[in-house]
Amino acid sequence: MKSNADLPRHSVSVSGIVRRSDGCILAIKRADDGRWVPPGGVLELDETPYEGVVREVLEETGLKVEPERLTGVYKNMKLGVVSLAILCRPVGGEPQTSDEATSVKWLLPSEATECMPEARAVRVTDALRDDGPFVRVHDGTSLL
Repeated sequence: MKSNADLPRHSVSVSGIVRRSDGCILAIKRADDGRWVPPGGVLELDETPYEGVVREVLEETGLKVEPERLTGVYKNMKLGVVSLAILCRPVGGEPQTSDEATSVKWLLPSEATECMPEARAVRVTDALRDDGPFVRVHDGTSLL
């Protein structure tokens, strides 16, 4: 019989799909791999998904956001990471770079989805739809 320590574990993260009043979407260029993605990161054990997305967006971009709704659940099948995408609106601060983001930009939705890997771009397109939330799986780059 396996002990709890031997069982596989999932990691839970949050992605903030931040939409400005003009429809532009916040995107960051990640410091670790140079890819454009929505801001986000690993959820802490003692925080709710909404608290986590507010913290992650602030840490990575300097923007304060207000979560609006869950728009999708995405699982990286290679890494066992489950990410909750949450549509947010900016409520304060100015975009700035950080240790995790070498660039921060407001992009038209079409620009955002063009420069992001498919597994991240779909979080933007899903967030802009009204018929979700969606549940999707990917390999870190492409949908499966």
